[in-house]
Amino acid sequence: MPPALLKTMTGLGVTRPFPIQAATLPDALAGRDVLGRARTGSGKTLAFGLALLARTAGRRADAKRPLALVLVSTRELAQQVSEALAPYARTLDLRLATVVGGLSINRQAEQLRNGAEVVVATPGRLADLVSRRDCHLDRVRITVLDEADQMCDMGFLPQVTGILDQVPGDGQRLLFSATLDGDVDQLVRSHLHDPVLASVDPVSGSVATMEHHVLTVHPADKHAVATEIAARDGRVLMFLDTKAGVDRFLRHLRAGGVRAAALHSGKSQPQRTHTLAQFVDGGVTVLVATNVAARGIHVDALDLVVNVDPPADAKDYLHRGGRTARAGQSGRVVTLVTPDQRRDVNRMMSEAGIRPTITPVRSGEQRLTDITGAKRPPTAPKSSGGNAPFRGLGTRPGRPAKESRKTSEARKAAEARAAARVRKGR
Repeated sequence: MPPALLKTMTGLGVTRPFPIQAATLPDALAGRDVLGRARTGSGKTLAFGLALLARTAGRRADAKRPLALVLVSTRELAQQVSEALAPYARTLDLRLATVVGGLSINRQAEQLRNGAEVVVATPGRLADLVSRRDCHLDRVRITVLDEADQMCDMGFLPQVTGILDQVPGDGQRLLFSATLDGDVDQLVRSHLHDPVLASVDPVSGSVATMEHHVLTVHPADKHAVATEIAARDGRVLMFLDTKAGVDRFLRHLRAGGVRAAALHSGKSQPQRTHTLAQFVDGGVTVLVATNVAARGIHVDALDLVVNVDPPADAKDYLHRGGRTARAGQSGRVVTLVTPDQRRDVNRMMSEAGIRPTITPVRSGEQRLTDITGAKRPPTAPKSSGGNAPFRGLGTRPGRPAKESRKTSEARKAAEARAAARVRKGR
């Protein structure tokens, strides 16, 4: 690699390659197509990034015509890749542009007009810029597909294929993915030429420094358990299925005095960027998110990921869990499971190659604290009432709090008055 690049690496403390870097860099630097299978958090960004920058160094891009392209699945991953490569790009006097949805397309088009040797992009926004003729791909010599499996899972395969069809066919292709089946295999067969296969991690993506726990909970106690986990000392990333569920849980946590923030596709890109910065800097200790946070987020010393809602499949589980135990650090992945979810979760864990520790827990129990660091929130949150998801908070599973006789009589009288008003049409 160029001496200037090596000097920058040393200055940033990058002195020993991770396994995926050692396995792929020699061939990537030599111009070979590379097919890399490695779990998230294993060092893939520098595995392809250093080779891409070294092989682009000394060349200059014309307006709207980048020389190297990195396609990623999410805005957050694009930002992470750009930030990781920026100091090395500056060392080599290479201009880098980040092209994602949610931000001004006109500003991104201006960046491309001014010239950028390297473009990091999500498929949808890049396709838009190409269709507007604000970007031309006929001079791209190196193309990287990062997290290729998720791009396919998210429905980007047609756009990715369309982009690759516009890139010169004799250029270099580097494809990285946690899994190499289905649509990813189709991409490999149609667009890579005699690739070198580098697989340095088990297909499951599990690592020795990561613990997996399934906590079986009563449905009425689930959110009380989740709340106490959120109130722990230290950061925690918590996944829920829906944007509405994330927003409800966030309001509940904040009402309980927990410093929390939300991340999902309903947030604007500036909001998402600000939220991530707060989480990384410690301004908030709890990030409540949908699957949008399952990829492209790197937070140092994040030792706990909680699936408040179990993920839909093994891939999602592995990528959610991959936010912890990164770069050789330790971490725990905890999944809250109600009785009706046990069979599906058992099947998912088996497909992921995971054998979790299974523990029945209740809110307030020492076992919950021992596994997650859970504790009571700073202030007691108010119950949401009705059909809201937090109606079970503060009660033991299956044991509703008992009313005093006076409270019971008052409640019945109030219900009778309400029924009378309904009958009278009030």
